[in-house]
Amino acid sequence: MMSSNNSVDVLEDGAFAASKNSWNRYYSNSVVQPLLTDLYQITMAYAYWKSGKIDDHAVFDLFFRTNPFHGEFTIFAGLEECLKFMENFHYSETDIEYLKHALPQGIEEEFFEYLGQLTAKDVTLYALKEGSVAFPRVPLIKVAGPLIIAQLLETTLLTLVNYASLMATNAARYRMVAGRHINLLEFGLRRAQGPDGGLSASKYAYIGGFDGTSNVLAGKLFNIPVKGTHAHAYITSFTGTQELKTRVLAHKETGDKRDLLELAIDHRVQLSKLLDISTEESSEGELAAMVSFAIAFPDGFMALVDTYDVKRSGLLNFCAVALALNDQGYRAVGIRIDSGDLAYLSCLARETFERISEQFKLPWFSKLTIVASNDINEETILSLNEQGHKIDCFGIGTHLVTCQRQPALGCVYKMVEINAQPRIKLSQDVVKVTMPGNKNVFRLYGADGHALIDLLQRVDESPPEVGQKVLCRHPFQESKRAYVIPTHVEPLYDVYWADGRVTQAMPSLEEVRDRVQNSLRTLRQDHKRTLNPTPYKVAVSDNLYNFIHDLWLQNAPIGELS
Repeated sequence: MMSSNNSVDVLEDGAFAASKNSWNRYYSNSVVQPLLTDLYQITMAYAYWKSGKIDDHAVFDLFFRTNPFHGEFTIFAGLEECLKFMENFHYSETDIEYLKHALPQGIEEEFFEYLGQLTAKDVTLYALKEGSVAFPRVPLIKVAGPLIIAQLLETTLLTLVNYASLMATNAARYRMVAGRHINLLEFGLRRAQGPDGGLSASKYAYIGGFDGTSNVLAGKLFNIPVKGTHAHAYITSFTGTQELKTRVLAHKETGDKRDLLELAIDHRVQLSKLLDISTEESSEGELAAMVSFAIAFPDGFMALVDTYDVKRSGLLNFCAVALALNDQGYRAVGIRIDSGDLAYLSCLARETFERISEQFKLPWFSKLTIVASNDINEETILSLNEQGHKIDCFGIGTHLVTCQRQPALGCVYKMVEINAQPRIKLSQDVVKVTMPGNKNVFRLYGADGHALIDLLQRVDESPPEVGQKVLCRHPFQESKRAYVIPTHVEPLYDVYWADGRVTQAMPSLEEVRDRVQNSLRTLRQDHKRTLNPTPYKVAVSDNLYNFIHDLWLQNAPIGELS
């Protein structure tokens, strides 16, 4: 598989990775622009403008209410794209012309002139670090600034954070169930929700812990290792060995040329006796295809072995070609299995490689890579773990990139303050009641080094201190409260945008990827387990608790019985 800029490095494992020189840190999706929003954001902006609220100052919180995938953590992602959007926020002349036709008639010309001058220079954006674990009700992003521009940012910020965080969380969960020593490859482009969904999936799967992608453009844009082999079509395109137009391969070191097909046929005869498999059952077309692919990529020979029959044809043909390559100074990489009983077939393949390794005195042969694909999800991996599989790498597509277990994270964007006055949204459904006012968030750690609780406070409160008792309260249940004496206090917010510019040096994709794993290590194992994880606690200070409930009483209508 070649990168689109024709700059390819061959990795030691025989897969392919896009050259680091091709990476564009400053890639910006041209679709992400002010018109990528809901119409009501712009109609509200006009109504605000018409009402003389140009100078009003608002604070909005962007947060989610429930962790995805029946888990108890979420990975925050998408911040860098949000900042690029802020940098480029501007309505072009063609945008304004379009809005004049799309918006209801009667809108004053001066409003369009106002829009044409609008930028995000007066907005301040606070956020968690990208790649951090996050929890329900804790704002991932806090936007403070002029009401109209803060309102206009809503939909775009949500679309940039919702899928990115969901995707990174999904990938992190796959990484946890697979374990550290299994490679994970994202193979989902063809099943993704359109081309932009495919690019985003590749990027955030990598952040979440995947090792590479089949998506070549993602490799070029984000410097993600690009990996792949071939499809069943390559195998079925050959019907017999007579179709091989190139059969000769020069020795890697000496340059001596030999017929690779003849070598493979000789080895296949030997292997048929060793493995007790008749050569008459194996496909000649498959053998021809594998010889052809091995000649094309002698240092990166990985073959799909389940086109016809793994046991009776695919493994026999692959091993014969791998031994032929060895005769010419090359080492095969391994196999991919795309169907069937993956646990059984992987064990069969590993046993076969070990027998050949012993018979031919080739220690490396026993360690050939076994890649498995075929509609794999979390439950599949957990089941394979229980069955003692011998798979080295999973290629995962549909269930990963479409997040089939939960297709949306459900982030919301709520006003919590205007002109220094707190605002609260009430609901009969308590989970939809917002926490009003401008807030800070601190993560408190226990003596064992694990995170204990996230604490929200009003911005004018003093931060919690190490070694000092802090009263932490459930925001809506009066009896749920506890004292915490933290051994470490971590402020979660940094200012990322102020005075019209990005205020922090943005981490590389690799650094964000590392932060995901480091952040997950701060959680206890029971918070991360797949089955019935322990909920992580999010609390409010006593001051904020009283503030919320006083404001609730002030705003809740008083009923009347008759």
